[in-house]
Amino acid sequence: MELRQYLNIVRKWWWLIIASIVIASSAAYFGTRVVPRTYASRVTLMVGQALQNPNPSQNELFTGQALAQSYSDLVRRQPVLQGTLTALGLNWDVGTLQQMVSSRVVAGTQLLEITVLDTDPARAQALANEVGHQAILLSPSDPDLGQADQRQFILDQLSDLKTNIQRALTENTQLDEVISNTISASQVQAARDRQAVLRTQVSAWQNTYAQLLSSLQRNTTNYLSVVEPAQQSNIPVAPKPLENTLIAAFIGLVLSVTGAFIIEYMDDTIKTPETARQVFNLAVLGTIGQMENGDYPSKLVTAHQPRSPISESFRILRTNLQFSAVDTPLGALMVTSTSPSEGKSLIAANLAVVMAQSGKHVILVDADLRRPTQHRIFDLKNNTGLTNVLLDGPARLADALQLTSIENLRVLTAGSIPPNPSELVGSARMAEFIQGLRAQADLIIFDTPPIMVVSDATVLSPRVDGILIVVNSGQTRRPIAQRAENTLKAAGARLLGISLNRLAVRDAGYYYDYYYAERDENKPRRGVARWFSRNGHSAKAARGLPKDEVAKPNPAAAEKV
Repeated sequence: MELRQYLNIVRKWWWLIIASIVIASSAAYFGTRVVPRTYASRVTLMVGQALQNPNPSQNELFTGQALAQSYSDLVRRQPVLQGTLTALGLNWDVGTLQQMVSSRVVAGTQLLEITVLDTDPARAQALANEVGHQAILLSPSDPDLGQADQRQFILDQLSDLKTNIQRALTENTQLDEVISNTISASQVQAARDRQAVLRTQVSAWQNTYAQLLSSLQRNTTNYLSVVEPAQQSNIPVAPKPLENTLIAAFIGLVLSVTGAFIIEYMDDTIKTPETARQVFNLAVLGTIGQMENGDYPSKLVTAHQPRSPISESFRILRTNLQFSAVDTPLGALMVTSTSPSEGKSLIAANLAVVMAQSGKHVILVDADLRRPTQHRIFDLKNNTGLTNVLLDGPARLADALQLTSIENLRVLTAGSIPPNPSELVGSARMAEFIQGLRAQADLIIFDTPPIMVVSDATVLSPRVDGILIVVNSGQTRRPIAQRAENTLKAAGARLLGISLNRLAVRDAGYYYDYYYAERDENKPRRGVARWFSRNGHSAKAARGLPKDEVAKPNPAAAEKV
């Protein structure tokens, strides 16, 4: 399948695609509007105190990260969650809170983030802080009041010892200056004695400092502390109307486009000339567009609207038929279809008109003795027709042939409907009738019933010079078309080609673009096209004219057929 065919499918089902996008996005948008707003609050905990150590070891960092992963799973367990509910006085189920709480370890760090989602921003803040507090209670951090006072006492002692040590070291430096600048031996000795005392005190203080520091850092690797308490946020994190609407619109687009391609894939009807050629293995001699609705006489477009694109398509069909029979004269042509309501009678009638307009003497025979239509198309009487000629003999032919408003075109209607159409069409009198009719016209066109409905067309097919099969675009199914072709070939018929009827504009492609300028002159034009029309130019031709020649009228254009 070519890219153009994919685009044609999208163009055909554009309404389904647009409808799916609109419905999906609207449902997502209005559905999002009625969903309660959800707010998030987050508390951050630190596992261990390696960051407070000037020279943390690799082992401390690794152990802290591993503990953080364990605490990340612990905060969503029953002890922490039940403790949180009890502390806040909430009579909830633990499972309800578990769905609201999430945790994660910041990659490569000892930081643990605990997030709580709730429809109440203040309650989300309280829950997050309490979950973090309950996690600390379950850790060996010992955050009770007595331990906190003891820790603070140790910190105060460390601060005092650090101050004393620094003061002693400063005094020792000053004594060195005194010794170097003093001549008196007694003063030098006194300074040295004082330095000895200071060194003893500094050594004792340093030992005490090291012991206190070791006591303070005992079990600090498995120590939880709050780095960033939870804050109340009044900005909801969910739902997100714009994001949800865009996602729903994209899903609607994907599903509708996929559905359109599935429908087209499962559709086994013939829609395009390419498909018709593949199914029948025959040339597509003509593509006829959709005719406007109306009564039968109004659909004789080649007579009433000779300058329309559809009339031009019949002239193309006429030319292609002549080329297809260039080696064998085409004296008798049968027009048929695979199934009913495919437009074969209108194709036969309009083809007869353009053949007559080309100067040929044409006789159109309505050989559909079950549902005759030609007398309605040409607005003729059907009292005497083909059945009367076959039953009463050739003498009735002169009375049965009816003149039309089209020069060189006569019509032989079906006449009375017989009880045995197949036997009548396949009779010896029918063969004699065709031979006699050939002498009175350059071309005889037979409008016959559908192939797969009755056997009339199959019986008549060997007695004509060629067969044109009418295929209704978007209605004729491939298996039926193939069976119809095999039926005619088995009967020894000569298949000239296919006429694809009621072809949609989107499938016609460039064909309608080319004949756009050949539209009906009675219809109003717009803008530039209307100006060029008044001056004898077609809009398409005007685009190729130099600027100094555009204003020149072209009287011959109005005479173009």
